[in-house]
Amino acid sequence: MTDNLLGKEADPLVYVDALSACFTRLGFERDEHSLLEGCVTGAARLSQCELSQLYLLDEVTGRLELTAQHMAQIPSLSVAPACPDQSHQGLLHATLNQGSVLSLEDVQDSGYDTRFLPAMAIPWRALLIVPLLSRCKRMTGVLVFARQQSVQLRVYASSLGHLGSFALNQLLALRDIQPIVGTKRRCDKPLAGTYGLIGTSAAMEQACRLISKVLHTSYTVLLHGETGTGKEVVARAIHAAGPRKAKAFVVQNCAAFPEGLLESELFGYRKGAFTGAERNHAGLFDAAHGGTLLLDEIGDMPLSLQAKLLRVLQEGEVRPLGASAAHKVDVRIIAATHRDLAAMVAEGRFREDLYYRLAQFPITLPALRERDGDVQQLARYFTDKVCEALERSPVDWSNTALDQLSSHSFPGNIRELKCLVERAVLLCDDSVIRPEHLALPMTLTPAATDEATLRQRMERVERTFLLDCLHKNRGNRTRTARELGVARRTLLYRLARLNIPFGDAREER
Repeated sequence: MTDNLLGKEADPLVYVDALSACFTRLGFERDEHSLLEGCVTGAARLSQCELSQLYLLDEVTGRLELTAQHMAQIPSLSVAPACPDQSHQGLLHATLNQGSVLSLEDVQDSGYDTRFLPAMAIPWRALLIVPLLSRCKRMTGVLVFARQQSVQLRVYASSLGHLGSFALNQLLALRDIQPIVGTKRRCDKPLAGTYGLIGTSAAMEQACRLISKVLHTSYTVLLHGETGTGKEVVARAIHAAGPRKAKAFVVQNCAAFPEGLLESELFGYRKGAFTGAERNHAGLFDAAHGGTLLLDEIGDMPLSLQAKLLRVLQEGEVRPLGASAAHKVDVRIIAATHRDLAAMVAEGRFREDLYYRLAQFPITLPALRERDGDVQQLARYFTDKVCEALERSPVDWSNTALDQLSSHSFPGNIRELKCLVERAVLLCDDSVIRPEHLALPMTLTPAATDEATLRQRMERVERTFLLDCLHKNRGNRTRTARELGVARRTLLYRLARLNIPFGDAREER
């Protein structure tokens, strides 16, 4: 690699050629380790930095994991899988969440915590942190550059940011394709989506994007969605991926207790506060101190109790029943409801000030009927879980059963689907679930299913067309993609959504 690529007398075309060559090398890599090492090594040489690091966001835990590292002075540390102390990564997370480049000419005078950088005899001076984007424009990692001289590194941010994003997307493509090769089991094995949630629909993509924005903040989150859409699952995911994950996660259904009992459960009470109060009792706010409290069905909370909850949110303190003084609590609130709180505010059934306090960051969870393509992924996921719990052999789905499943509106959403799958597995005596195991109506009224029937018919047409193309090309997916004028990965995605097994495409006609 040419030194001083952007020196005072260097030809910028030299840098462009070197950058293009690096892109080319990464594009031909088929090994994850070599891909990541090539990215950090090439980026370090292009920027003339002694250190380059690549951190990738673990979307389940919310942590930034040090995936690859290059140090010019210590070649043996070219890859360092071990992750530094997460408590020193505040600057990295802030850069990722803001989606903006950070460039420092002198780290020592900046006041930032840079202990994520390796300790060296000669201290680090210049620092550059570049956020990386996936193809869907989601922040998924950062590139870090450091030099022991005080220089301006921002000039490299744009070009090397594109290089890092390219390497990251190549990595995701390899991970999507490689498990398929040599695997007899279909591509229909469900993939866990972001934060452990199942589904790859556009609606879930949007929900996960919103979740990623609020993980490392103290914002109050309001989850809205129909019954059974997984509000508690999402709340647990937010807690598990955030900075409070080591503390308690407490759930309280506000519709499960009468007003007086709910107040004592939330805030606690002192001995003698009421008849039967024979000892002091800590409330759920105290139990969740330092952690997260999920207030489920917040729309069913009585108005009188709403005022007390508002004070807790505003002042950060609770006063147990019978206590003479309040005390501070540190609790993150996540509220959930299936009701239209804005309409309830207009009707006077919910406090307006509390609504705006709770809706600091609202997230709407889509109904299952709005999650195009996710029904089948979830069905296969629940099927595998049930088979594992029953200690029986894996069960597959017939195409007719999947078609019937996709056409159902699922008013009970994911909860209904889970119960339906559990029953179908029990009724299935062989290894294939058929329509008779689902107990769903075979025909539905046109008024209720025009949209579903149209989607179903379109998917059947596309499925037949793809099978014909695959048969014509003897199952070769690369030639099929070329004939259709789409990327191979796009074809694999469509095959997965339409339940066409990759390995058995030639057998279906």
